Amino acid sequence: MLKQLFALFEQPSPERQPHTLALATAVLLAEIVRADHQVDDAEKAAMKTALQHSLKLTSEEASSLVDEALNTAQAANDLQQFTRVIHDKCNPDEKFQLLCNLWKVAYESDGLDKYEEHMIRRIADLLYIPHSEFMRAKAIVKAQKKNDP
Repeated sequence: MLKQLFALFEQPSPERQPHTLALATAVLLAEIVRADHQVDDAEKAAMKTALQHSLKLTSEEASSLVDEALNTAQAANDLQQFTRVIHDKCNPDEKFQLLCNLWKVAYESDGLDKYEEHMIRRIADLLYIPHSEFMRAKAIVKAQKKNDP
């Protein structure tokens, strides 16, 4: 009986499979899209653009990744499985760029929602990004958004 129980835990499950850097990045962006409980087309487009630029993907690859990430984010029960991949595979500059992309997605809809900001703060904390860098990324993106027509 114990052998059967241990065998159950040894079987790989979808939650235990390691995530790729691309999927982890996309899921974190998807969490911002989903944070205000409205999946906005403008936010999805910003997410796709961020993935294309940061991961050097084609439009089709980015669209597919957006759909996969939204489904994965909806089924996920924590952020750590995704932030761990980012933390392990990215340097501080790459993490900062991800943080800027999170802000870009958040600012794309009708203003910044408090739930979006809270989610970005949680992600930044899990990535060990200092609060000063959190605020700097927010200010950079806000200024860019203000200067865009």
